[in-house]
Amino acid sequence: MSVEDVKPPTLLPLLSRGRHGNPRKGACFMELASMLAGERWSDRPACTHPLLAAVARHVNDYTSDDGRQRLIILIPSVIGLVSDDLRIDARIALRCATTALPVVLVGRQRSMAIAVLTAGRMLADLNGEITSAVEVQIAQALASVPTLARQARRVTGELSVTQDAFRRRNAPNIVTDAIKGIAQACVPDADSILHGILVGAIDDCRTEARRGSQAPPSALLETACSNSKPLSAGRAPAGSGSSDSPRRLLWWRRG
Repeated sequence: MSVEDVKPPTLLPLLSRGRHGNPRKGACFMELASMLAGERWSDRPACTHPLLAAVARHVNDYTSDDGRQRLIILIPSVIGLVSDDLRIDARIALRCATTALPVVLVGRQRSMAIAVLTAGRMLADLNGEITSAVEVQIAQALASVPTLARQARRVTGELSVTQDAFRRRNAPNIVTDAIKGIAQACVPDADSILHGILVGAIDDCRTEARRGSQAPPSALLETACSNSKPLSAGRAPAGSGSSDSPRRLLWWRRG
């Protein structure tokens, strides 16, 4: 069954932009998640990782009216994805930035290249090394703007971002700018790109929390999941990210 074939239960409101005081006035993605999780009506429920919830809110708001209804099947997938592991923030921010960089308007590309390097550096520092898959992800995105990539490396080489600042400011700003940039870009199907970012961010959250979904989203939606169960995922070990890690920041020094 494809996403387009899945219809929301008739008692649920259709997804629409922005915040809503109650279901009679409409609902956004995260407001429906709060209801399915049995929480107080809110677009910032406790059942979902804050940055993943931010991705869902922005994708909901910047997707077209027709494309937005395709998102409803994903709502149960975000329930229970809760962790304080900063690697989740770094992976989600990196996904948003690398997806946006090749497609956003030229005026946004420099800041997005800086975002790619900032998120990638944070993830490498937290893990102590960078995996081949992430290195390729970063390299491919930067290759689309080689001149701006060199400028971004010079800028970010002089920046020092603390973990707290990244969680509170950098990661949320990267997500906001990336999704807004994609929505305003001259691309044939921005809805599909935004949909893909949300699906990927959900997978990132699951991967870092070491949890997989055992039931398909359509089944979860039909049963309207009750209460959320937070994931247990610890932070990265303190002091990880030494300068002699074998694969650490190879992409960072290139160009």
